[in-house]
Amino acid sequence: MTHNQLAVTVVRTATTTDAVGIPVTTDKAVPAELGISREQLAALGFDGSVGQAQVVPATGKKVMIAVGVGAGTSAKADDLRTAAAALARAASKVKSLSTTLAAAGRGDKASAAQAVTEGLILATNRYGALKSDRNFGSKLTAVELVADSKAFAATSNGCKRGMIVGSAVAMARDFINMPPAHLTAKAFADHAQRVAADTGLRVEVYDKDKLLAMGCGGIVGVNRGSAQPPRMVKLVYRAPRTRAKGASKSSAGKKSSRPHLVMVGKGVMYDSGGISLKPSDPSHAMMKADMSGAAAVLATMSTLKALGCRSDVTAYLMCTDNLPSGSALAMGDVLTMRNGKTVEIHNTDAEGRLILADGLSLAAELKPDAIVDIATLTGACQRALGAAMSGVMGNDDRFVGQVLDAGKATDEKVWQLPLERSYRKMLDSYIADMKNVGGGDAGAITAALFLDEFTAGIPWAHIDIAGPMWADSDAGWLQRGGTAYGTRLLIELAESFRRR
Repeated sequence: MTHNQLAVTVVRTATTTDAVGIPVTTDKAVPAELGISREQLAALGFDGSVGQAQVVPATGKKVMIAVGVGAGTSAKADDLRTAAAALARAASKVKSLSTTLAAAGRGDKASAAQAVTEGLILATNRYGALKSDRNFGSKLTAVELVADSKAFAATSNGCKRGMIVGSAVAMARDFINMPPAHLTAKAFADHAQRVAADTGLRVEVYDKDKLLAMGCGGIVGVNRGSAQPPRMVKLVYRAPRTRAKGASKSSAGKKSSRPHLVMVGKGVMYDSGGISLKPSDPSHAMMKADMSGAAAVLATMSTLKALGCRSDVTAYLMCTDNLPSGSALAMGDVLTMRNGKTVEIHNTDAEGRLILADGLSLAAELKPDAIVDIATLTGACQRALGAAMSGVMGNDDRFVGQVLDAGKATDEKVWQLPLERSYRKMLDSYIADMKNVGGGDAGAITAALFLDEFTAGIPWAHIDIAGPMWADSDAGWLQRGGTAYGTRLLIELAESFRRR
């Protein structure tokens, strides 16, 4: 992997660093160590709002940076993540930085430190593997979070979690930003095996022959136009087992007391649209990001052992290209999915739901407590909600509520759309069980209704990240390019998951 790994540590007293980041509010006195007045800061365009950072004209050997935290002690974890990102960008020309930012704002210090650490890592992360300039990107390599004795333990715990989560998001971004020729389905599966070995996961990889034998007609059908074979990767995390007090060894382990969650990620390594070729516009260059769902799931799985997740989690990464050729899937073709349902193809650019159908069918066979899929699925969802949030639909409001709560906790915004059952007739086919598209209206909803056909009634939520999968510029904790949106949300969901 190529992302620069920023080292964030917690100290009681700052050492000799190149720069110091000093929190400044919009209303309280400016800290004296900045050596500048509020009026002078205002003249530089800085008022202390969250998201602002200003290098102060040199007054000594160290670079002094004012970082805005808003009014008084009102800053929440989300604000501190944004503030940390701004601070990291302002400090991009120095190698080391110390700051008391994690001590600012309100709420528990562990959450604050985690947010600050994530913001620092994600603002300095760049995919530079193909840059000839090896000095590309931020020069910042070390940050010290200064904490007093009372908050030291909580700050240290939060920083550790932030390093785990931030590094996972950075890894997912690297995968998303890789050009298609550098990250085929096979190459991604190979990476997944290495990640699994490094992070305590069980892994199985299924090639085309195995997928054919398993009846996974969706992923095999979508792959027909590609010279690169498909791969499905199954990852398994098992939470540590503890025997109930007084239970015998023979009874322990017969039935898991742990909740079981299954995640399914769309991994279309490059999506041309197939025979339904996409228009020749700049969106083509972004279609390497059509595997963002699978990247987010792999990154999530990589954190579970280190974070001590208490739920069992299984993941399916459904990986293939969608390309046109003489053997490609055609309109009017009929595919048979893993669960036996037949699908008539009316648009080959609606391929994500076909590969997810096989993954969801396999997930349902495990009879878990809940299933979540994540996919860059529909332009309809992107047009409805824009680039700032994803859409969520599902067959169980309590589980969908857990997804919404995870989005709120991580500041990865999610908006619930209705799974309007009366629209199911839009998917009716006269020749097969269903079509893969429902017409020009309510595309996000009909796509979710299609997926629901493969969940076997198990509590399920579908997260459509077509809008926030990509950023055109740096903003807050986001960097230009693939965002790995949904990774932090899924980590939070796995950790907080509750049975129905």
